[in-house]
Amino acid sequence: MSDWNVSFHAIIVINMLLVLLLAGTAFAAADDPFIGRREKGIMFLICLLGLTVLIQGQLDYTVSQGYADVGDHLPMVRTVLGIYGYSVRPAILMLFIYLIGPARRLWIGWVLTGINCLIYVTSLFGSDIAFSIGNDGNFRRGPLGYVCFILSFLLLAVLLIRSLGHYSHVHRFEFIIPVFNVAVIIAASVADMTESFNPPISYLTAAIVACSLFYYIWVRIRIENEHEKSLLAEQRIQIMISQIQPHFLYNTLSTIQALCSKDPETAARTVEKFGDYLRQNLASLSQADLIPFRKELEHTRIYTEIELLMFPNIRIEYHTDDNRFLLPALTIQPLVENSIRHGVRGMKDGCVWITTRKDGDCHEIVIEDNGKGFDTDKEFEPGRSHIGIKNVRERVEKMCGGTLNVVSEIGKGTTVTIRIPVRKETA
Repeated sequence: MSDWNVSFHAIIVINMLLVLLLAGTAFAAADDPFIGRREKGIMFLICLLGLTVLIQGQLDYTVSQGYADVGDHLPMVRTVLGIYGYSVRPAILMLFIYLIGPARRLWIGWVLTGINCLIYVTSLFGSDIAFSIGNDGNFRRGPLGYVCFILSFLLLAVLLIRSLGHYSHVHRFEFIIPVFNVAVIIAASVADMTESFNPPISYLTAAIVACSLFYYIWVRIRIENEHEKSLLAEQRIQIMISQIQPHFLYNTLSTIQALCSKDPETAARTVEKFGDYLRQNLASLSQADLIPFRKELEHTRIYTEIELLMFPNIRIEYHTDDNRFLLPALTIQPLVENSIRHGVRGMKDGCVWITTRKDGDCHEIVIEDNGKGFDTDKEFEPGRSHIGIKNVRERVEKMCGGTLNVVSEIGKGTTVTIRIPVRKETA
């Protein structure tokens, strides 16, 4: 096989890979349930324009090398193809910018993109201010021939600044993706500017196609993370509501009412504790970050002190030697409430033990009771309502990479063990 045939085959394979890459990105974005209509529309336009630029580059190369005979129309055909390529590339970069989010001043970018297009359109009327194609089909760059590259660098700077400004607080990997894309496109643009011949596939075209996939991955990660945050917020609402049950409110208010005549001072303290309990539950709605263990323990103590007024037959014991770590809000209190409500409340000698210790590279929290116990295989079947344990487990896993394990035996009690990896931060 001749060198020409090998090169031609390689070009076909590369083009096929790039087309499949664009098609796969477009179809994946269209079928992605996490991506909104706006992002889907932008991704589709990016892939569509990327495909047209790929076709434009191939046509220009085919015509310039004489593989397609267009006769005396060679200068006009190459001029039209050149205008299209120089006009569309900045438009694709503008769409990348739009993926970050809408902004009031982005219209300036579109105006500059339009001016860029008009500068290159002058080539149709015989002007060589941007570029010209001689009768021999050779390309000659004019004094404004680098306008497309200069505008592309400006748009890339805007893209980088908006990425830094909008998402500097996100996970490091998620933040690196748009910065990496900017670097790739800049490198490709510089390579095209310094190229001395007309390649079948420009560096910038290949970079745009590849970055289309990278940006889709970035959008997917960003939106999925936002969805994850929304789920965690919903979980906080669910568990907060589950902790303020009507029977607990009624029992507490009835206890306070009875104490008002028997022991006014205790009644006053109970009202204060009950207010603190409700206040901290409501505060958890906006608590998206991890909180110090001591704060969660104090909330648990307030709750148990109220319960002990109503059920003095039970005991709560604390052994919290390890207390300098962070955990999600409403982690311990719901589990202690489960132990009291479903385990030891009706017992004469019911007890709940709350223990913390450092075990290797983990902080271990153990909530143990000597209550009724339950069959974990049946109780955790789908369809049963276990907002408390299920919710706590999911938030411990997602927010701090921990684990929650439940061991229970009917008639002997339940033990819930939470393990949270040691972090550099301390409470």
